Amino acid sequence: MISNDDFYARAAWYVVAWSSELNRTKPTSVMVLGEQIIIWQADDCLVAMEDRCPHRLAPLSLGRCEGASIRCLYHGLIFDKDGKCIRAPGQDKIPPTLAVKPYPVTEKHGWVWVWMGDPDEADIALVPDLIGVDTADFHVAKGTLDYDADAYLINRNLLDFSHVPFVHSATFQAPEEAADVLPHWTRMERGLRYTSWTRSVLGSAVSPSAVPIDDMLGYDYVMPGIMSLLSGHFPLGTADDVAGGRPDFANAVGAVIASGQAVTPVDDRKARYFFWTGPRKDCGSQQLAEMLDRAQHAAFAEDKIMIEAQQKIIDRSGGQRPIPTAHDRAITLFEQMVKKLNAADANGANTDRGKTNANMEQEQ
Repeated sequence: MISNDDFYARAAWYVVAWSSELNRTKPTSVMVLGEQIIIWQADDCLVAMEDRCPHRLAPLSLGRCEGASIRCLYHGLIFDKDGKCIRAPGQDKIPPTLAVKPYPVTEKHGWVWVWMGDPDEADIALVPDLIGVDTADFHVAKGTLDYDADAYLINRNLLDFSHVPFVHSATFQAPEEAADVLPHWTRMERGLRYTSWTRSVLGSAVSPSAVPIDDMLGYDYVMPGIMSLLSGHFPLGTADDVAGGRPDFANAVGAVIASGQAVTPVDDRKARYFFWTGPRKDCGSQQLAEMLDRAQHAAFAEDKIMIEAQQKIIDRSGGQRPIPTAHDRAITLFEQMVKKLNAADANGANTDRGKTNANMEQEQ
């Protein structure tokens, strides 16, 4: 188990792998929240269960997939996709305790997701709704990055863009004055929505415009640590027409770019970061997607240096708490949501779990 459990919602789907990179013929072992899990293809569905045979505690990831079952290759025990032992060599009666913990698992948006809460409460509708690498409308380039740091530090980094002019001065070259502008956040049931407009500009370096346009950047950050970012150019006056809110992207006149990012806590000092980016096909090419990806990799490398150095100081600081500033509002709201959701799960009182983010939006 992970010790900083208060920072992570248990009743949530965590990204554990790219669908395209999952081995379909032998178990793949991943770790989430300090729990080692194997995933394999059983018939026409994915199966996930604890990577530990209950007999001698050998790793099932060294086992063999046999259709919908998996055989431990230490002493030959076989477990079905529900974790029940269906064969133990040398004995006919198999005690019910000789079983492996199963995990709900699914595929969506080009990612493999595992539910880390009560299996009876797993709801496919709670897989965040976002543009994925499997969409036909976007050119996509993707990557994965491992951090020697607790994942909650990455979540905090993504919920506070005031670091961009400083950490990313070499890559994004945003003016330092940008950090003086406080962002606009909208609360959602399982996350937050950020929206930023720049009015009457001549496009951007990626997509210059001959006439003034309104430029929009927005993203949702939802449980357990998923970012869905979308930006674009719109006719002049759109920002005022939508009162600074989220526009209809069918009305965009160019530079529609999306990014999906997922932060997965591996254990207390390791995290895995899945990300992709690319333009809508009517706004750019695969070459542009790869150029954006190179810029994204460079920026995330800058984040990694800072966050891993931050982790080392935290480890030496004897529990000293950070002092928040005005830009930490989104971090506070998100972590309050996590604690509330975990408390509701512990009490069996989360009655709104099946609702969508859109149903619960309200201004803060």
